[in-house]
Amino acid sequence: METVCLVGKPNVGKSTIFNRLIHEKKAIILDTPGITRDRIYGTVTYNDKKFHLIDTGGIFSDGSSVNDNIIAQAQLGIEEADKILFVVDGMSELDSSDYYVRDLLMKSQKKVYVVVNKLDNDKRNDNVYNFYELGFGDLYPVSGVQNLGFDKLLDDITKDMHEVEEKADDTLKFCFIGRPNVGKSSLVNALLNENRVIVSDVAGTTRDAIDTKFRYEGNEYTVIDTAGMRKKGHIFENVEKYSLLRSLKAMERSNVCVLVVDASTGIIEHDKHILSYAIEAGKGVVIAVNKWDTVSNPDMDLKTWKINMEEYFKFAPYAKVVYLSAKTKKRMHTLMPEIIKAYENNRKEIPTNLLNDCIEEAYLMHIAPSYKGKRLKIYFVKQTDKCPPKFTLQVNNKGLVHFSYERYLENELRKAFDLEGTPIILQFKNKGDE
Repeated sequence: METVCLVGKPNVGKSTIFNRLIHEKKAIILDTPGITRDRIYGTVTYNDKKFHLIDTGGIFSDGSSVNDNIIAQAQLGIEEADKILFVVDGMSELDSSDYYVRDLLMKSQKKVYVVVNKLDNDKRNDNVYNFYELGFGDLYPVSGVQNLGFDKLLDDITKDMHEVEEKADDTLKFCFIGRPNVGKSSLVNALLNENRVIVSDVAGTTRDAIDTKFRYEGNEYTVIDTAGMRKKGHIFENVEKYSLLRSLKAMERSNVCVLVVDASTGIIEHDKHILSYAIEAGKGVVIAVNKWDTVSNPDMDLKTWKINMEEYFKFAPYAKVVYLSAKTKKRMHTLMPEIIKAYENNRKEIPTNLLNDCIEEAYLMHIAPSYKGKRLKIYFVKQTDKCPPKFTLQVNNKGLVHFSYERYLENELRKAFDLEGTPIILQFKNKGDE
């Protein structure tokens, strides 16, 4: 899948265009407050073609240290991208910041599309010709607010995009995701060293990724190792969220994502963000607390760690946590069983009669609360998808489904059918609706 990056000075409407292009993602319910969605990445679908979209901060030409950081972020996005959308303000004259961005993009030698934003009527469209001065050829007048002009832009962006056809491979694929320097590559090496029979190393479709096949207890598996963010001085060290792009590309091809947390530094908000992307992608998940050898008092600290993990990752209580050390190989044997379990549960299919028995019993044990004299009734439930499991419930009025009752039903399904390690989706439909 190709990657497209939005670049431009501040206040030209990049984020508006970003939100317009990605529309609304089909997010699996992440209902715990405190997970700030830093929407710098998204996936665009247009005429059955898909591409990654990166948003970047507005670039000034003032040379301040703050701007240096923004430029570093933008350069990382440009480096990852196959194509660039150079967004300019159609209501303003070109200025030094526009030319500064132009020069950055000229050096990149990437395909650049000049998107002239804020043009929502014929009179304003007359301004578009001023921007040929940038020297990039075709211009695309659009209005992010009014949703005008995007079809031509998307036609041209996607016309040479082709989905990469991969050979059928039914082996369980898993990847390690996480912040830089948490030990992702060390875990891969430790895992392969423990299960020494490596079948092959194959370059993946993701840049800087290697798919390694190996055998574990007689079965073949594929681990995807990503190089992560390349550091280029302190500025680049401060933009770790941009390392997520490589993780996203690895997630795309994986069945299970293993979030790696660094025991020596503790959990930070960014760990939560990364895990939430894996859940949103519908993947099986496992959390591996690496560098456990750095913990001074493992037995005592384990209690504290478990409490902290429950608090930080309370939006994913089903994710199994393993504590291990890639350096000493201690407890490495606990990892593969949890990956396999998450994979199997993510693909699990449950017979309809058992589902209905479970939901009926749960309903009778805890009748749904009434609202304005009306009460939720559940008529029928069936599984309508897998990877992750999706359950569709026919009800009298889906507007009566309270969040807490939905969570109760989810918990009952998890207890009854062992859905540890995977997100699930509950969809409520009114009886008779398609």
